[in-house]
Amino acid sequence: MTTEELMAVLEKKKMTDIIELIEDAQTGDLEELELVESLGLLMDQELNREVIQLLESLGVAIVYVSGDEDEDEDEADEEDDDQ
Repeated sequence: MTTEELMAVLEKKKMTDIIELIEDAQTGDLEELELVESLGLLMDQELNREVIQLLESLGVAIVYVSGDEDEDEDEADEEDDDQ
């Protein structure tokens, strides 16, 4: 899928946040994107793969983090609140 085709699909689905990410990548304003690998960026797996490939081709480093890190932070916040 070309960039233009991908952007058209995203526009049709009203995925403005994803369009903004791509535009930021095109202008060099987005250098790194952290994603939870098990979740990805989009629910549509094919579209998710296409968007991630495009971002990588634009020089964006995709950093995969585990979902456990967020849970650990939440638990730490809860412990702080209890004290």
